Amino acid sequence: MKRRPLSMAVAGIAAALAALLPAATGHSEGAAAPDGSVRRLTEAQYRRTIADVFGSDIRVVGRFEPDLRVDGLLAVGTSAISVTPGGFDQYEEIARGIATQVTDADHRERLVGCAPGPQDADGRTCAGRFFDRVGPLLFRRPLSPAERTGYVDVTLTAARTLGGFDAGLAASLAGMLSSPHYLFRMEAPGADGRLDAYARASRLSFFLWNAPPDQALLDAARGGALSSDAGIAAQVDRLMASPRFVDGMRAFFTDFLLLDDMDGLAKDSLIYPQFNSSIGEMLKEQTLRTLTDLLVTHRGDYRNVFTTRRMAMRRELGPIYTIPLAGTDWTMYEFPDGDPRGGLLTHAGLLALHSHPGRTSPTLRGKAVREALMCQKIPAPPANVSFAVVQDVNNPTLKTTRARLQAHLDDDECASCHRKTDPIGLGLENFDGVGRFRLTEHGERIDASGTFDGLAFSDANTLGRLFHDSSKVASCVVRSTWRYAYGRNPVGDDEQAIEAFDAGFARNGYRMVDLMRAIAIANAADPKPRAARRTVALTSGRSPS
Repeated sequence: MKRRPLSMAVAGIAAALAALLPAATGHSEGAAAPDGSVRRLTEAQYRRTIADVFGSDIRVVGRFEPDLRVDGLLAVGTSAISVTPGGFDQYEEIARGIATQVTDADHRERLVGCAPGPQDADGRTCAGRFFDRVGPLLFRRPLSPAERTGYVDVTLTAARTLGGFDAGLAASLAGMLSSPHYLFRMEAPGADGRLDAYARASRLSFFLWNAPPDQALLDAARGGALSSDAGIAAQVDRLMASPRFVDGMRAFFTDFLLLDDMDGLAKDSLIYPQFNSSIGEMLKEQTLRTLTDLLVTHRGDYRNVFTTRRMAMRRELGPIYTIPLAGTDWTMYEFPDGDPRGGLLTHAGLLALHSHPGRTSPTLRGKAVREALMCQKIPAPPANVSFAVVQDVNNPTLKTTRARLQAHLDDDECASCHRKTDPIGLGLENFDGVGRFRLTEHGERIDASGTFDGLAFSDANTLGRLFHDSSKVASCVVRSTWRYAYGRNPVGDDEQAIEAFDAGFARNGYRMVDLMRAIAIANAADPKPRAARRTVALTSGRSPS
C-alpha cells in the first residue's frame, strides 16, 4: 500500500520532467540518438553504480530487462537494445525500492545528510544539495541548471502530495533512477563536435572497472585533463593501478567466455550427484580467479592461459578434480607435469557449461571454442536435423561419443560444420559432463586425438599447446577486447586499428594489461562520438533486421 502513492508520484515526475527537461527524456520512447552512441547499462553495471553511490547495503531488488548477446558479446548488445514498456516498469519498480531505502530512517542521515529546518522550511536547499551530490554520480556528468531545478521543484511538489519531504525526495530520486540518462550511457558531441569529456570518463571507467566514473575521474573531466593524450594516459594508469581493475578484467572475461551463462547451470542429479548450483558458481569463480592471477597479478602472457597448470582451487571442488584439499579459502594449486589437467580448455566450469545436462557434447564444446576463442562463426544446425544417433548413449555398438558422432557425420549437410567443431570437442572427451577426468566411456577407451588447423594433437594438453601457439587465438582476444571496449562491431578503417593493436599485443609479449591500456587510451582519445548505426525499437527490445 505504501508504494502506490510513490508510484503515482514517479509517474507524475516523469510527466513533469518531460515538460521541463526535454533533453533528459528524449530517448525514453525510442531509438538511439542519431548524433551519438547510446549503450544501456548492464545489470552488473547498474548494481555497481548503486553500490558506489549509496553503499553496498542498499538492496537492488527486481527483474532486469534482459541483456542481449550480439556476435558473442553482451557489451556489443548494449548498443543494440533499448527498454521495452514492460522493462521500464521493472526499472521503475527497482528505482522505487532503492529510493525508499536511501531516504528511510536507517540511511537518510548518512545518504541525505540534511532535512528541512528553520532556515530551509520546505527543504529546497537540502534537496538541491542532495542532487548536487548524487546527480553527477548517477548521470556521470554534472546536472544542467534546468535538470537541477526540475528535480528540486518536483521533490517539493511530491512532498506536498505525499505528505512529507523524505517521501518527496524518494519520489524524485526514483524518477532520476528511471531516467534514460541513468539507464543509458549517452555520447553526444560538444559545441566543437568533439566527444564530451564526461563521455570519455565513462568510456574509461566502464571498460577498465565495469563501473561508473569515480569522483576523481569526474574531476579530471571537469578540469580538462581528459582533453589531452597525456591526461588520458594518466587517468588510465590510475584506474589500472586500482584493485578495481581486477573487477574490470573479470567483467571482460565473463563476457568473452560466456561465463554469465553459468548462473543457474543445472545438471542431471542422478548422473552427476556431486554437481549443484553452488559448485557451478565456484567453477565460474575458479576460472576468473585463475585468469586474473595470471594476467593481472603476474602480468603474464595471454597465450599461457592455455597451458598453465596453475589453477585457483577450493576444497569443495576437490571431488570434481579428484584432488584432496584442506581449508575453506581459495588457494592456487599447481597440477604436476603429466597430469591431464592444464590450461583453460580443461577448466571444469567451461567443460560443464558446454555439455548437456546428462552427457558431454563435443559439438557444443567445439562450437564454443571456435566462436569465443577464435572469433569464428559456426552456423546453427538445420531445423530438421536428427540427433537420434548422437543422443542414444545406450547404443550397444556405438558406445563412445566419437563413434556416435562419426555415424552422424554420414549426413553431408551436417558434416561441413561438424568438421570444424567436433575434432576440438573430441579432444576434450576425457572430461565428462561436469568436467571430471575419465579414461573410458561405457567400457571403451576414449580416443581424444585429432587435428586442429591441420596440426595433430593427442589429448587436451597437447590441444592446449596448439592454442597457445595459434595466431588466430591471439588475434581473437584482441578483436574481442576492442569490440568490448567500443560496444560495437568494427567498420571501415576500424580493421586497421585492430591490426595495429594485434601487432602491438605480439610485440609486447601478449600481455592483456598492455592491450587494455592501449585500447582504453585510444577509445577515450577518439575525438568524435560514434554515430548510432542502428535504430532500436522500444517495444521489441531488439534491433530490426
